[in-house]
Amino acid sequence: MRLLIVLILTALLTACATAPFTVDDGRKVDEQLLGNIRHFGAGEQALRPAIVRSALLKDPACDRQWELPFAVATSYDLKADDRVAWVRALGVDERLTVIATSGQSALQLQDKIVALGNYKASNSVSMLAELARLRDAGAPFQLSAATGKTFTITPLQVCRGYTRLAPPNNPLAQDYHWLLTLHPLQIAQQPLTEEEALWAVLWTQGVSEEGGARMKTYDYGIQIVSTVYNLVTLVTGVQAASVAINVAAKAAQSLASQVATDMLKKQLLAQATAAASAKLRESVSDGAQKIAQQQAINAMQQAATNRGLLTGIARVAATVFDRADAWAYSRMQRLDANPLAGFSLHQKLVEQRLTDNALVLDPARMAALSKLAEKNGRTEEVVAILGGLRPDQFQVAMRDMPVASAPGGFSYDEIADAPDAGQPATRGLIDSMLHMPVASGSAR
Repeated sequence: MRLLIVLILTALLTACATAPFTVDDGRKVDEQLLGNIRHFGAGEQALRPAIVRSALLKDPACDRQWELPFAVATSYDLKADDRVAWVRALGVDERLTVIATSGQSALQLQDKIVALGNYKASNSVSMLAELARLRDAGAPFQLSAATGKTFTITPLQVCRGYTRLAPPNNPLAQDYHWLLTLHPLQIAQQPLTEEEALWAVLWTQGVSEEGGARMKTYDYGIQIVSTVYNLVTLVTGVQAASVAINVAAKAAQSLASQVATDMLKKQLLAQATAAASAKLRESVSDGAQKIAQQQAINAMQQAATNRGLLTGIARVAATVFDRADAWAYSRMQRLDANPLAGFSLHQKLVEQRLTDNALVLDPARMAALSKLAEKNGRTEEVVAILGGLRPDQFQVAMRDMPVASAPGGFSYDEIADAPDAGQPATRGLIDSMLHMPVASGSAR
């Protein structure tokens, strides 16, 4: 009996001495956050193979970045309830946890990274910073998992422009920068096909390639905070993004007047959309087609609105969204992928009314991209993808609308001369990196 008591006490003391990692104890968690985490994981699992595939381009004209054949997340330093949500949704605890991988990596989903070469740290943020350093060095390195296995990881060289998803605790965040694009999480709410994921990756690289020089001329004063930047590029999607939001919060307060202007702009555009819809009801006789076309037009106008409300670096990036479409279209062909994936992704998002992102085509972009498809003799395929609606119908119905993406609406000279262009609050971390409109914490 004494021996049994000693063994029990020893076990208890050992358990107390070792900080346990979070497990799912069945508690109630924020269901919306839980769903967002699952969408985040699914999106990353679709995007990571596409990122690896994009490395096959080996485009000599591209500026380059280094990528990893896997993505990680950590719940380090989050609230207890949120940590449980991460474990329940993706098996992520305080350690660096693999949430997405590809055929280029022997790592498995939910593997826990415990060492990077000889580097170990209980602080996962420090581990992430080291992982970013190793990635950007571009040389093979050793990685050890909690399973006891050691892996050799070889970074991949890809065209510049990291493709990242907004963190689950801030799902509507979006930003467009020559180094990194942060897409709203809604683009992953519906499962991405392999080719749709590839389109998203190539389009993001196209924004960097076509708009990088222009974006670099925008004076934003404050340098990117390198540590925060590295964490976000590694798809932590949790604490790093929260840190960045906190850094930006004070500057965001001074944007209140701009927010009011944006709200007014939204109201005006909504009124214009309603007027166009009324005009459409008068001109289209077929009821089913009328509803479908009206929905499509409203969605495309919302996409134009989203584009028009971007500020700072992101607004400069918006001037080349159409060029990014063309860039992605041609690179899809080079990789023997279907270049019409941009249309199918657009249609999928429109049908689900997920339009506050840059992958839904506005009317001007739809017209330009349709011309590329027409040159390839693929117009009827585009029409089929769009549910029988022809791209030129959208142009006719919206001809009199003040579309945010219309020629002249995104003049670089206009941007450079804008009243807020020199204001510190519209520069720095908000403009150059995250441009996140809401505070950190669980999504509500």
